[in-house]
Amino acid sequence: MKRIKFNIKSSVLLAITIIAANGCSKSFIDVPLEGAQPSEQFWKNAEDATKAVNAMYAYTRAWPMVGFATVAVESLGSDDTEKGSSTGDASYLDDFDNFTVGPSSANSSGQVYDFWKGQYLQINYCNQILDNVPAIEMDANLKNRYLAEAKFLRAYSYFRLVRAFGDVPLRLTVPKDAAQFNIPRTPKTEVWAAIEKDLSEAAAVLPQSYGPADVGHATKGAALALNAKVAMYQKKWDQVLALTNQVMGMGYDLYADYEKLFRIQNENSVESIFEVQAALIPDNKDASNSQYSQIQGVRGMSPSMGWGFNVPTADLAASYEADDPRRDATIIFRGEITPQGDAIPAAGDNPRYNQKSYVPQALMVSGFTEGSQQNFRVIRFAEVLLMNAEAANELGGANTALALTSLNRVRARARGANPITVLPPVVVTDQAQLRAAIWRERRSELAMENDRYFDVIRQGRAATLFGPKGWKANKNEVWPIPQAEIDISAGVLTQNTGY
Repeated sequence: MKRIKFNIKSSVLLAITIIAANGCSKSFIDVPLEGAQPSEQFWKNAEDATKAVNAMYAYTRAWPMVGFATVAVESLGSDDTEKGSSTGDASYLDDFDNFTVGPSSANSSGQVYDFWKGQYLQINYCNQILDNVPAIEMDANLKNRYLAEAKFLRAYSYFRLVRAFGDVPLRLTVPKDAAQFNIPRTPKTEVWAAIEKDLSEAAAVLPQSYGPADVGHATKGAALALNAKVAMYQKKWDQVLALTNQVMGMGYDLYADYEKLFRIQNENSVESIFEVQAALIPDNKDASNSQYSQIQGVRGMSPSMGWGFNVPTADLAASYEADDPRRDATIIFRGEITPQGDAIPAAGDNPRYNQKSYVPQALMVSGFTEGSQQNFRVIRFAEVLLMNAEAANELGGANTALALTSLNRVRARARGANPITVLPPVVVTDQAQLRAAIWRERRSELAMENDRYFDVIRQGRAATLFGPKGWKANKNEVWPIPQAEIDISAGVLTQNTGY
């Protein structure tokens, strides 16, 4: 296998560089060119600001952001997924499934380090914009929008870091001298507060929508929805309810067909709140570099559809209610013919594959990364409804009716044109029973979207559900801090308990 690599230095001792991107109709999906323009010649005008913003967005789909590191850190620990591929291929990923990852344990720790470095490099892109763009003379509205977009993406990376590692170094500016490079971990409560501040400030500035040239940029709805998710992880239910209620009044809706929602032609649909943008650009292979779909594509097909990693488990397949159409829309089963006409071999390394990341063979182009045009869904309106339902149920009282309404709206879409006997509305009003129904719905609706693992942990059920796999309380709530980072810091960074 081959991965497209981004050569980056240590994230805590990160070199300060500016990486500029060329323009196109979907401008921010271009691959940034490292060292294209010396920093002392940069940050002079609006064009420089736009290049920096393009580079910031381009990195959102880089290998550390949507590749093995994401699969390892955000997916494989759950009961929804397992490594996949062949037994010996990247066997170190099994360490995440059985919780044997250590701070310096062979290649598995390399995935943790890749994840860590990737998020901090993204944060560096954001901080450069936030430090330098204010001094540029340019349209004030565009300037403020760019700053808000940088705050959104910085918050998104810190969200990913804090739920994966707990306390992490909080860097909100570009280091100016050697003394500012090596900083200790910041208590997670302060990191959460910084995330909330960024998202609140972003939401106050960002527009609700864009014209065709800027589709995929962060919106007001994206900032509000991510802020709701941040509040959910902290059990700030009043905030979750208020924020999701606001998003629910902004014109988003559920896309009618659940299976088609994840196909390329329906990206950035009415249900989309934020997606990492990708594209296959016929005359630019380097720009067609997203490997999100490639690593999860059906293995053993000719022409190739991908590597077959991060596959759905039998436990996930068995977890759906009878006749729930989301099961077959989420999982490609060996021997089936997909709705797009691909005949999946009846024999092979894996019995199941991720259908949400699936790109049909008809859209593959020889010589290009398989499925490089598939967007990475970050937040959908369905999740906003489920967060709304959970918050309303936790608050109880008169809010219970709202919890049922939001929950059943998601179930009604899943049911589609099927008879009412399929996925009947939830009617229980007991708080514990309704909580269980909402959690089950999150699993069915959001499966294979990198939330199940951290969902179960925040719900307090990890010891029960993941314990048989090796998960241990007071340790595996977080992953280890990369030992290489601790070594580089000369001990300024400390290790998580149990590692």
